[in-house]
Amino acid sequence: MSDSALIRNLKPVTLASASPAQHDMLDKAVKQVGFLPNMYANMVNAPAVLSTYLHGYGLFRSESGFAPAEQEVVFLAISQANGCKYCTAAHSMVADKMSGVPADVLNSIRNGLPIENSRLATLFQLTQDVVKTHGKPCANLVKAFWAAGFEEKHLLYIVLAVSVKTLSNYTNHLFQTQLDDVFSAYKLP
Repeated sequence: MSDSALIRNLKPVTLASASPAQHDMLDKAVKQVGFLPNMYANMVNAPAVLSTYLHGYGLFRSESGFAPAEQEVVFLAISQANGCKYCTAAHSMVADKMSGVPADVLNSIRNGLPIENSRLATLFQLTQDVVKTHGKPCANLVKAFWAAGFEEKHLLYIVLAVSVKTLSNYTNHLFQTQLDDVFSAYKLP
């Protein structure tokens, strides 16, 4: 936690310091990702926040109909629009190592360059517009989204992704969450 953190008295919760309800959530998270992310250790201070995040995140991953690379583009678009360096680094690692986002697309996203893949560019632009306009995207972007082959339900799942990423992005802002070592190679300046 840095000096600019707005939450100063709540500390990251460890498995050893967790209440029974917190412990169950953290234990499940550790089993899913292989370690306890600092973000989760902070979010679980309000168990409903972490529970809601994990539930919605899991549903987005399993039900959205987006391919894994598309899911990461959505999460990166939201995290960048919300200015969350922690989630941008974390999803950059997942995009690179697990989700199959092409290296040129990831590089373009991370550096604010045009995305050459038109489908992923459209997805990124629409998702950012949903965030920036508070759910009122530009009609031309929506038309491009349909033309790229996406369906109406995809737009609703972007709303779900915005909801869960907002929980994590805003929590990270409040805590100034320290980046986990596993994501450090993807740290933004």
